[in-house]
Amino acid sequence: MRTITRLPLFLILFAIFSASMILPAGYARLIGEYHDARSFLYGGLIGLILAAMFGLALATREHNISAQRQLVGFAASFLFLPLFLAVPFQEAVRNTSFDSAYFEMVSALTTTGATMYESSRLSLPEHLWRAQVGWMGGLMMWVAASGILAPLALGGFEVTSTGEPGQHHLLQGAARSGAHGPRFRLWRSTQELVPIYAGLTVVLIVLLLIAGEDPFVALCHAMAIMSTSGISPIGGLSETASGIGGEVILFCFLFFALSRQTFSSDTRQDKGIWNDPEFRLGALIVAVVPLALFLRHWVAAYEVGDEQNWLAGLKALWGSLFTALSFLSTTGFVSANWAEAQGWSGLETPGIILMGLALVGGGVATTAGGVKLMRVYALYLNGTRDIERLIHPSSVARSGLSAKRIRREGAFIAWVSFMLFALTIAAVATVLGGYNLSFEEAITLTVATLSNTGPLVDMATTDVSLPALEWDAKVILCLAMVLGRLELLAVIVMLSPDIWRN
Repeated sequence: MRTITRLPLFLILFAIFSASMILPAGYARLIGEYHDARSFLYGGLIGLILAAMFGLALATREHNISAQRQLVGFAASFLFLPLFLAVPFQEAVRNTSFDSAYFEMVSALTTTGATMYESSRLSLPEHLWRAQVGWMGGLMMWVAASGILAPLALGGFEVTSTGEPGQHHLLQGAARSGAHGPRFRLWRSTQELVPIYAGLTVVLIVLLLIAGEDPFVALCHAMAIMSTSGISPIGGLSETASGIGGEVILFCFLFFALSRQTFSSDTRQDKGIWNDPEFRLGALIVAVVPLALFLRHWVAAYEVGDEQNWLAGLKALWGSLFTALSFLSTTGFVSANWAEAQGWSGLETPGIILMGLALVGGGVATTAGGVKLMRVYALYLNGTRDIERLIHPSSVARSGLSAKRIRREGAFIAWVSFMLFALTIAAVATVLGGYNLSFEEAITLTVATLSNTGPLVDMATTDVSLPALEWDAKVILCLAMVLGRLELLAVIVMLSPDIWRN
C-alpha cells in the first residue's frame, strides 16, 4: 500500500475508474448487451494496462509530498479523466459524438447530472455507467474534502479555519496530519469514509427495494442521491414504482448533503448535529421555502374556489418540500407531486426559486455544490452584528474565538468567495451569449453548471437544447462544471507562483 500511495493521485484515480468498468461490462454480459460488454471490458483492460505501465515507470519517484500537489492532481482528474471515461461510453452508444460523450462524463464526475441523451436512447449498462461515475465522483469529494481541501482551508473550510486559504495547517479530527504527510492523511480519510459512503448507499438500495422499487432503478437512484448527481435511468421520479414511499426514503437521505456532521466528524469537532449551523440553516430553508410556496399555491387555489381540497393541498406541500430539499442539495430530483402542486394552484413552476436554492447549495465538504451554507451563515452573522452596532454602537458581541473568526475574517472570505462566484456567473453567461443563446438560456445554463445542478436546465427553461450546442460551447459548460466543483478560490491557489516554485 505504501508503494501505491507514492504514485501520482491522478494515476491512482485513473486505475480505480478503469477497474470500475468491469461492473457495467459484467452487467451488460448478463443481460445480453454484448456490444456494451465489449466496449467497457476493453476500455477497462486498456486503462489498467496503461496505469500499470506508468505506475512501474513512476514507482521510484516521490509524489503526493504536499497537499498543494494533491490539489493539482485532484483538479486534473475532473478535466482529463473524463477524456478516457468517454471513450468506452461513446463506443457503447455508437451514434454520438465524442464532445457529447465527454460532456456526459464531466457532468457525471462533477455530480452535475446534466445529460445530452433521452433516457430511452441509452441502454441499461450505459445508464449504469453514468450513475456509477457520478457515485464515484461524489465519493471523491467526500475523501478529498478532509484529505486535501480541509488542510488547505479551501472548499468552504476557509470560513472557520485559522489559516489562510492555500496554506497547509493542522485540523482536529481524522484529517489531522500530525507527524504524517499528505499521503497518510488522504489514505486515512479513504479508509474511514469509503465504508460509510458505500454502506449508506446499500441501506438506501434495500429501503427502496422494500418500498417496491425496480432493482436497477433503486441502484441508480441510490447512487444519484448519495452523490447528489440526480442521474436517473427513467428521467426522474415521476414514473417510479415505489411512489411517495420511495420519495420519503430519498428525502431522508438528502439531508446528508446539508452538513458533513451528518456522517462524519473528521474535519470539525462540534457538539452534535443540532448545534451545527449548516444543518440548522439548511433545515430552516427547507421548512420556510415550501411553506411560502404552499401559501402561495393556497392563495391561488382560494381564488379559484378549490381551497377545500385538502388532499391536493397536502400533495402540493409534499411536492414543494421534497423539491426544495432536492435543489438545495443540488441533486435536482423533482417530486412526482410537483406537477400536482402546479396544477392545483394554477400557477407556473417557480423556476427562479429553484435556481436560488441551487445557488445557495448544501454543506461544506459534502457532495453538494453551490455557494455553501456555511458561507451564507457567515454573511448572516456579519450582517446581524453590523445591524446591532448601528442600533447599539457600544454593544459587545458574544465571546469565543470561533464566533469572532466567523463574524470577521470568515465573513470577509465568504464575501470574497460569493463575489468570485457572482463574477464567474457573469463571465460564463456573457460568453454563452455569443452562441446565439437568449439571456434566460445563458443564465440557466450558467447557474446549472456552476452550481452542479444539471436538472435545473429542464426545470428553469424548456427552450435550450444541450445536444444542439456547438462543441466549443459544450467545452465551456464542461469548464464551468469543473470550476463549480473546485471553486474559483481553489483555482487561484493552484495558480499561485509559490506553489509551483516549491
